[in-house]
Amino acid sequence: MKVLHTSDWHLGQQFYEHSRFEEHQAFLNWLTETLAAQHIDLLLVAGDIYHTATPPASAENQLYQFIKNTKQRCPDLHIVIIAGNHDSANRIMAAKPLLAQFDTHVVGRFDTASPKDVVLPISTKNGQAHVVAMPFLRSSDLSHYNRQEEQPLSYNQAVALAYKDALNAASELPKAPLIVMGHLHAKGGDISTDSERNLVIGGEEAISANIFSEQADYVALGHLHKAQTVAKSETIRYSGTPMPMSFSERRYQHQVVLIELSDSSCTVNPLYIPSFCKVILLPEKDCVPLSELCELLSELDLSDENLAPYLRVKLSAHDTDTTFREQIEQALAGKQLKFCGIERVRQERNHQDDEQALFDDVSQIEALNPHSLLEQAFANHKDMAGQAVPKELEDLLSHVIDELNTEDVL
Repeated sequence: MKVLHTSDWHLGQQFYEHSRFEEHQAFLNWLTETLAAQHIDLLLVAGDIYHTATPPASAENQLYQFIKNTKQRCPDLHIVIIAGNHDSANRIMAAKPLLAQFDTHVVGRFDTASPKDVVLPISTKNGQAHVVAMPFLRSSDLSHYNRQEEQPLSYNQAVALAYKDALNAASELPKAPLIVMGHLHAKGGDISTDSERNLVIGGEEAISANIFSEQADYVALGHLHKAQTVAKSETIRYSGTPMPMSFSERRYQHQVVLIELSDSSCTVNPLYIPSFCKVILLPEKDCVPLSELCELLSELDLSDENLAPYLRVKLSAHDTDTTFREQIEQALAGKQLKFCGIERVRQERNHQDDEQALFDDVSQIEALNPHSLLEQAFANHKDMAGQAVPKELEDLLSHVIDELNTEDVL
């Protein structure tokens, strides 16, 4: 049985106000061809199908057309999709009856009263598998566990219980290869702070890989944008995004993961995704004088690019020439690209007299950890300095973050 693992498509994303529709379509076309060429039996999409909880109609249409076109090419293919933290569970589930006609199984929420609902027995022409399709777990999805305990559970403890209940439900089914899906931040995972939403809940950032049963043949994860293994296990993996979601991700090796399952073995191999649209940051390293930067821009050769690349430039804040924007525009004249702004970098000396770069970039604000800010505010308060943040206040902030994520405000 051949399985393909992918995640974090972020359909509908505006990249510095530029639509990525064509780029996403190129990836989906490639994916359809790959599924057909590799004779895949089961496609796993581990969350964040859309970039926001309210994606544009064009993004939803793109997903449905992909499923329709792929099923025409691969009539025996099964697809399992789980909701990620960017997705609206209700929106994902609304299409469930329609998508079922295309052998596409969608799971948007976990119900603590019915954990068997996330366990999907999949039967293909080349074998069977049981898929624990666990979507992104919000605190509200797990609140029932706290009503059963004398002491409040942490978010991590509640997540562990959810996986335990789902895996117990899977163990009651006839023996078959077991696949576990999840959308979370596993401990030790390498996160891209520029574009991945922080999943800190209750002050606890990462989930231990111990929650995944040793009986699982493969664990297909989503959320982290860099393709990587977890806990040094070849069979617990993030597939990563199919394309860079920020300039810091431009050097990632974007891939899908090919898994071949039998009753006695599991082999795993990455399949690398072509770059459909370049993401360019100039200069690559330290800032250079404006004149050198303009030379770099003038020398850009974009003649072989099918899609106009994204370009962002770095400029020292000390470069005070009032005509810098005009000079940059002149250097880029006639070049087909999507300009993504100027990152002003100022150099300051810290207490050790070393230089460090500070970025005047509003997008960096998203990397701030709300719980760390709460701790700082608490420590700086004249009446509370030296005291720990009360757990009730931490829990209240966690609840607010959870609700804002649900409404896609953050």
